[in-house]
Amino acid sequence: MTSEGRRAFGARVAELRRQRDLTQNELAAAIGRTASWVSQVERGIQPVNRLDVLRLLADGLGVPLYVLQPEAPEAVGPSAGAEDDTAPNDLDQARLVISGHPALDVILEPREDFRTDAVAELREEVERVWALTHGDQFADLSRTLGVLLPRLERAARTAPDAFQPEMYRLLARTYQALAAAFVRQDEADAAWLAADRAIRSAELAGDRLGVFVGVFRLIHAFVRLQRLDQAEHAAAAALNTLARHAEAESTAPEELSVVGSLHLALALVHARAGERAVAREQLDKARAVAARIGAERNDFNLEFGPTNVEVQAVATAVDLGDAGEALDIAEGLDATGLSAERQARLLMDLGRAHVQRRQFGDALEHLLRAETIAPDLVRSHIAARGAIRELMLMAGRSASPELRGLAERSDAMG
Repeated sequence: MTSEGRRAFGARVAELRRQRDLTQNELAAAIGRTASWVSQVERGIQPVNRLDVLRLLADGLGVPLYVLQPEAPEAVGPSAGAEDDTAPNDLDQARLVISGHPALDVILEPREDFRTDAVAELREEVERVWALTHGDQFADLSRTLGVLLPRLERAARTAPDAFQPEMYRLLARTYQALAAAFVRQDEADAAWLAADRAIRSAELAGDRLGVFVGVFRLIHAFVRLQRLDQAEHAAAAALNTLARHAEAESTAPEELSVVGSLHLALALVHARAGERAVAREQLDKARAVAARIGAERNDFNLEFGPTNVEVQAVATAVDLGDAGEALDIAEGLDATGLSAERQARLLMDLGRAHVQRRQFGDALEHLLRAETIAPDLVRSHIAARGAIRELMLMAGRSASPELRGLAERSDAMG
């Protein structure tokens, strides 16, 4: 199916779904898929070529197969060597991979199949995982992890003593990336599991700072689950332990990056709890740490530095309902040196700030710009969808085509 064909098919699915008055979530539940998979189909990203999946989708939409896809052949299956177009999209495949024990074959039949010549390749794959995570390229990330995670789990268990710490360190970094991606896809339960495995792997690697990075990912999973008491406990415990070691002038920048990131995480927790003074206190502590570092860094893929602190300060102000303060902080802030996800997050939060101030034209402009940079972030993030929904409710029948299109792509009114 060509890209034009996928877009046309996706538009047909979306129209048939709306005719049945179904949300993407409801259609996904009816056919045993995820809402993100349905969203990707409707946007022309996920092809659907297999007859069994076409029939499943047609049944979910309550139409004959020929209405959904007039060109569908009488019988079609995955031919030898053909790419399976029904492979789970977004993070579905990654979620399956972490369900249960990750390396049962090695546990049942211990063997020594570690290849030292594959170490460099594994390092490169883990770097690629983080590039995909920072770029919000979740479909590619899920496919990559479907192969990489089992390989790393087996490698960590079969590696000679000299290689085992690095294998566990690579495994920890991979689980950290997966936890971050699950949080952005609003799959916090899976993020919790991935973060916990990251913590354990880092400990087995002897990577002390990596353990705290895993806790940082765990905090964000707790926040998404609205378990703010657990998030605060985890953040405070990590900071109380680590901050004492970071007071010396000789503290390494990577350790400071972890400390500063934990202060930002705790600021987020207090902002979500509406605790204005404490949230700002944690932001000020993060600013002080960033000033000590004096430059933008990406230790442990945390992107900690002066700019990212201010990006978080914008988000905190919006969470606290201080839209004017958020816009003031963002004035003159240049986030182009940060990842696509961070840039899109800043634009998304500025859109939310403009919604709070009833500046609907500016709000829509920022949300559309954010969508251009990181489509899945805007279309899956609860706060973004809430802002889009509010714009639609305020605009009513006078909603512009651009706003209606954004609302449909994010299923904000579902």
